[in-house]
Amino acid sequence: MRYFEDTVTNGEWDEVEKYLSGFTKVDDNRYSMKIFFEIRKQKYLEALDKRDRAKGVDILVKDLKVFAAFNEELFKEITQLLTLENFRDNEQLSKYGDTKSARGIMLAELKKLIEANPLFRDKLQFPTLKNSRLRTLINQSLNWQHQLCKNPRPNPDIKTLFVDHSCGQPNGARAPSPVTNPLMGAVPKAVAFPPLSIHGPFQPAPATLPTSLTGWMANPAPVPHPSASAGPIGLSAPNNAAILKRPRTPTNNPAMDYQTADSEHILKRTRPFGISDEVNNLQVNILPVAYASQTHGQSSYSSDDLPKTPVMALNQGSAVKSMDFHPVQQILLLVGTNMGDVMVWELGSRERIAIRNFTVWELGARSMGLQASLTNDCTASVNRVVWSPDGSLFGVAYSKHIVHLYSYHGSDDVKNYREIEAHVGSVNDLAFSYPNDRLSVVTCGEDRVIKVWEPVTGNLKFTFEGHEAAVYSVCPHHKENIQFIFSTATDGKIKAWLYDNLGSRVDYDAPGRSPTMAYSADGTRLFSCGTNKEGESHLVEWNESEGTNRFLAAGDEFMVKFWDMDNVNLLTSIDAEGGLTAAPCIRFNKDGALLAVSTNDNSVKILANSDGIRLLRTVENRTFDASRVASAAVVKNSDNRTLVDVKPRIADEPVEAARTWKLTEISEPSQCRSLRLPDNSTAMRVSRLIYTNSGLAILALASNAVHKLWKWQRNDRNLNGKATASVVPQLWQPSSGILMTNDMSETNPEDAVPCFALSKNDSYVMSASGGKISLFNMMTFKTMTTFMPPPPAATFLAFHPQDNNIIAIGMEDSSIQIYNVRVDEVKTKLKGHQKRITGLAFSHSLNVLVSSGADAQLCVWSTDGWEKQTSKFLEVPPGRGSASLADTRVQFHLDQTHLLAVHESQIAIYEAPKFERLKQWFLPREATGPITHATYSCDSQSIYVSFEDGSVGVLTASTLSLRCRINATAYLPPNPSMRVYPLVIAAHPSEPNQFALGLTDGGVHVLEPLEMEGKWGTSPPVENGAGPSTTSVAAGSEQAQRRLTETLLGLELGGIWGLRRMVSNCFIVFL
Repeated sequence: MRYFEDTVTNGEWDEVEKYLSGFTKVDDNRYSMKIFFEIRKQKYLEALDKRDRAKGVDILVKDLKVFAAFNEELFKEITQLLTLENFRDNEQLSKYGDTKSARGIMLAELKKLIEANPLFRDKLQFPTLKNSRLRTLINQSLNWQHQLCKNPRPNPDIKTLFVDHSCGQPNGARAPSPVTNPLMGAVPKAVAFPPLSIHGPFQPAPATLPTSLTGWMANPAPVPHPSASAGPIGLSAPNNAAILKRPRTPTNNPAMDYQTADSEHILKRTRPFGISDEVNNLQVNILPVAYASQTHGQSSYSSDDLPKTPVMALNQGSAVKSMDFHPVQQILLLVGTNMGDVMVWELGSRERIAIRNFTVWELGARSMGLQASLTNDCTASVNRVVWSPDGSLFGVAYSKHIVHLYSYHGSDDVKNYREIEAHVGSVNDLAFSYPNDRLSVVTCGEDRVIKVWEPVTGNLKFTFEGHEAAVYSVCPHHKENIQFIFSTATDGKIKAWLYDNLGSRVDYDAPGRSPTMAYSADGTRLFSCGTNKEGESHLVEWNESEGTNRFLAAGDEFMVKFWDMDNVNLLTSIDAEGGLTAAPCIRFNKDGALLAVSTNDNSVKILANSDGIRLLRTVENRTFDASRVASAAVVKNSDNRTLVDVKPRIADEPVEAARTWKLTEISEPSQCRSLRLPDNSTAMRVSRLIYTNSGLAILALASNAVHKLWKWQRNDRNLNGKATASVVPQLWQPSSGILMTNDMSETNPEDAVPCFALSKNDSYVMSASGGKISLFNMMTFKTMTTFMPPPPAATFLAFHPQDNNIIAIGMEDSSIQIYNVRVDEVKTKLKGHQKRITGLAFSHSLNVLVSSGADAQLCVWSTDGWEKQTSKFLEVPPGRGSASLADTRVQFHLDQTHLLAVHESQIAIYEAPKFERLKQWFLPREATGPITHATYSCDSQSIYVSFEDGSVGVLTASTLSLRCRINATAYLPPNPSMRVYPLVIAAHPSEPNQFALGLTDGGVHVLEPLEMEGKWGTSPPVENGAGPSTTSVAAGSEQAQRRLTETLLGLELGGIWGLRRMVSNCFIVFL
């Protein structure tokens, strides 16, 4: 320790890390990560303190970027320090003293971390060694080398230790060294992160994999692992990769078996879990949370934390093959069966709200092989169902050639999206991934091939060939911006692929056949299962850094078994009151409070712990959502199959529900949670309003060109520091006291059209108020630059979704300029509108920009060549006046395909890029004021609409039905002398039931429903049309029948492995 202390005190950072690397690596565990982070952060701060920006950038990119994958927000904040003249302007670093004192403080912290790190135990003091210890080690090494000789002599003559020993061949030739000896296979040297080339049969790689990935691939060394069965493993994380291992080197002398240092480390972390060998279809899952009462070092936990109490059973009609929970909507459970049925259950009401049967949408366009197989047997089993990460798409992999993709828009609004004939024979697995920030679908099949598809077009992007047996599973993942896919085959082979056409980078034998590999929810702990050719079953944790998940569950022996993930001993097991299959399919919810388990009577049981039971009771006490009653009707879907009653309710219930539904009216402050944000500055109307992308702050732009920023602090009442109506935030200003104020030279404030846009990392805001466009630093409020003086003035701003340096600027003269901030030039100018631009929205999946103008025209532009693709004017019914008298705003749904168009007279939903109008809602004639603004909720399931009479309406996005009206009296004090109403409305980026209002009196209000309610009202039944206070342009018996049909057409959802996706992307509430 003394040597370490001296090097830290002297700032010899390279030597400090070199010395530490002999004991630990940055990703070994959380203590090691913290140690390396503190050292590199200090090196970074010292460079900034010396005004050496170039060195600071170099440290940021080479040393600190590795931590971005674990705490992206912290890395962003560290990056922003580069923009400060003195990093002490940052509140958290305001007490940073001189270099010497800072090193002393850091050294004290490092000592604590080292002492707490289990990897340093028994290494802080030099051990007591026997005099013969060195001799013993040398002898063991020589004995090991002697075993590797092809022709070992009885009495070898070893003359030196400077080269590896080998006995001479009978003809005098020398045997190869142990490093290259075929017996060793591709054994890597005992170094930290060896290059990929050491594995032998790898293809040349065009790009270097990150060190962490390289390290995973370099340390394989399993032993035979008893227990556990083959079959799909499900560990929650949707797109997570696997690590690979090598077989141990066999020995010729059974009396001698010395492990290398490398294998010894691995064997300590490769742990078998006890499961019987008889079961052939094991389902495994990880409980995703660490409970507050537990510490990382504990080896056992209370079984009360586990969901074990059965609370409901849902009959599926056929054997369950796969389950998944929606990543955003927390009460939707997806189930796929062996008969090809995919069902969606709303657990709050125990209703099956949608069902899809297997059918080929375009049979004539399919291969002769598929058509022939369907002639003999028209059914197919579901192999996998899976949600896209944002829940806007879901995919289904079938046992016959086909993958179906559906778009989902909330409620029961499910539409066919894409049919892909993906493989010859069975499609064994399906996953979503994001190579190059573009959503892709990864499939594998019986034809030994892995394929990557573009979901929007259905085009094939990559084909990976090389397996010699059917590919059983795929596992996409990413590390340090490197995207890759692991695949496993039924012969036990594991391969890794980058998104290119250069072949596999890894080729290994897994411990078992038909192996499946997947990560835990936090991406740090890796498990695999499989059965080898001798029939031995394996459930193994591979060598990885410590994670935050606490429990692992497996379905086995007609039971659900639970393990503490830091202890191989069984924690507990339950039979869920009996009736489970031999190896039940299981699925945790995101919080680990609920567990879905398949049964032998074709049902799914829902188990809960105390927290889950409380959740269920909360849902029971809420108002019945009558929007689901239509699912009791009997209709025919597109393939002429008659659907039977899909929920267990009496026949006259829909009529009763329609009769009892009532619009939720909120008129009193006691009926909701509202908060007016503190502001002691001059009151000026709020022209623009937005939440930061992190959800920690709200930014407003007033009509006097001044920006205001409110930040919520982390405290006991607000543990995550996010915006809430329950805690008062701080009106934030930097220590300099400056304001972010737009240029308004020679501009009449009444004529100016304010606009702003926030960068994805919340570091910069681009803003204009009729004058020049300003770029502000959000930390210091300093103006970084100004450009584009009027005329014409900017009227709308939007950052390109893939490049913060590209901005689309809507202009007062009706043009749109595509501007590159970095090079300070206009790339192109788009013309197609007749009046000023009032809205811009990018779709990163369609690669288009949609613009709207004061002429009520919508235009679609390709972002590849910036050419105009199509345009359409809003339709206004007779007697509603001209549509060109007001602003028109546009916003994309989460699915990046459906478009919300907002006008003072109406709300409309279009499908891009063809602009097919799907739904339209008109302002009721009896309304006392027009629409002032509207926006999607963060999950795109609701639309918040503000009106000039001060009220706010909440519409269900899928039906455009008004379900809740919040009157001005609920959040504004009575003031007859002053007419106050919201001009702008903003939705919280992660809380779907929270929104903020910017008012004409300069106030900003945050509104949320009462905690006991949890949401803004309930949707009206479909039979009631659009509800009591709405007027729908498409109302009538024909649309009612269409909605009813859509309700029953059903919904196909998914989970990649039987259990793999559920933990990372799902949080559900059961009744």
